[in-house]
Amino acid sequence: MAITEAARLQLLAPPVGRVRVVLDTDTYNEIDDQFALVQMLLSKERFDVEAIYAAPFFNKRADGPGHGMELSYQEILRLLERLSISPEGLVHRGVTDYVGPAKQARQAPAVDDMIARARAGSPDKPLYIVAIGAISNVASALLKAPDIIDRTVVVWLGGHALEWPDTVEFNLKQDVGGAQVLLDSGVPLVLVPCKGVTSHLHSTVPEIERYVEPHGSIGAFLAQRFKEYSSDHLGWAKEIWDMAPVGWLLNPQWAPSVIIPAPVLTDQMTWSTDRRRHAIRYVTFVNRNPILKDFFLKLKAFAASD
Repeated sequence: MAITEAARLQLLAPPVGRVRVVLDTDTYNEIDDQFALVQMLLSKERFDVEAIYAAPFFNKRADGPGHGMELSYQEILRLLERLSISPEGLVHRGVTDYVGPAKQARQAPAVDDMIARARAGSPDKPLYIVAIGAISNVASALLKAPDIIDRTVVVWLGGHALEWPDTVEFNLKQDVGGAQVLLDSGVPLVLVPCKGVTSHLHSTVPEIERYVEPHGSIGAFLAQRFKEYSSDHLGWAKEIWDMAPVGWLLNPQWAPSVIIPAPVLTDQMTWSTDRRRHAIRYVTFVNRNPILKDFFLKLKAFAASD
């Protein structure tokens, strides 16, 4: 499906008003997805959250990408229970394997649901896919249904800053083929890098204990996840990476960005440049203060109303 550069740039303009969103998340991989998911669901003034997709991951916490996806699915359910939100029709299992070097679309309920919701949109009312894990679900949807690129905007936390010596980052390195599909597809993309940009978005145990832990069972759960990530909290701060894409969508001024040609992702996981490539939006800085303040205030208000 062809999309003109003018149409792509129009979709890359920061949205006004309430937006349709889905969240693609490897929720159990770390502690940051949980914060991002809760902030998104508590931001009803900005987001119409249509679906949550469990993404695959594979590290010491999982036996393989499919197991990581299932662990993430179960973690989503734990979060929704503490938010008193029914998962029925909202949460979908994702792919159990990566798109990989063969760039092969994988089958999953999440992929089919994503395609259907994207097709239900329009260039004037696009579906925003906030992706905060390996990009396998999204890449599979783009491979299966290239027609969705003119009514979809992908906001992906992936890779490192363009000036970084490499882009060997967890979300990207798990499925390099999937990331290449995303970057080469022409889909309107907001790229949120990790090291050099989002690495500024962190918090500490004292801050979490003061502004998160007291606020209901969801606050206690998030604080537990945060604190158990490290056994040594002395002088320790933890990045909450995945809040950055949500922060950009909440208020683009919280994550300033520029329009650039889509970088080329090499098989060696480095960035290369071809100025003839289609445009993407690239986040250059993340202002952690308003993003965390917004989250703390919404969490406190939710707990008070529960």
